[in-house]
Amino acid sequence: MLMREVIPHALNRGNALLSENPLATDSPKTFHHSFDIYLKDSNAFMNTYFSRYFEWQGVCRERWFHECIHDDLLGSDGMFVTKRAHQEYVHETFPFQRVDCYLNTVQVRQCSAYLLFRFCVDGRKVSQGYQQILYAGRDRKIRRFPDGIVDRVKEYELPLSALTE
Repeated sequence: MLMREVIPHALNRGNALLSENPLATDSPKTFHHSFDIYLKDSNAFMNTYFSRYFEWQGVCRERWFHECIHDDLLGSDGMFVTKRAHQEYVHETFPFQRVDCYLNTVQVRQCSAYLLFRFCVDGRKVSQGYQQILYAGRDRKIRRFPDGIVDRVKEYELPLSALTE
């Protein structure tokens, strides 16, 4: 079982799966979404606000759900709940840079999965993080993912052994 301490360690290892080239993975698919940094995204020193990366995790997750997993899932009788989230800086970013976000999954189960996010500027990793998501009904009780969803989510899965070696 993937414990709370394992994912941050795996993200910090810098191996090929989580390195500068997020497309060099053992996963059949990696989702990509881009963001432009504007002045509103930065502080007086022109550094990107840390909170933007959490916001971008959510935007990337929603776009991935809509485009790749199920375009109607967000309006269904269930919802995705974020159980835990983590984000860390690797390098500074500044206004008018384009940030590429790459999403993969790990430890996909019937009711939950981890989403891994790698943010890069010009091919250089600038931030990384993860979310553990659960699927719940409108009654807020944890449920299995709807039919077919687990298979689609697993298409983006990185092998757990590569993260814990």
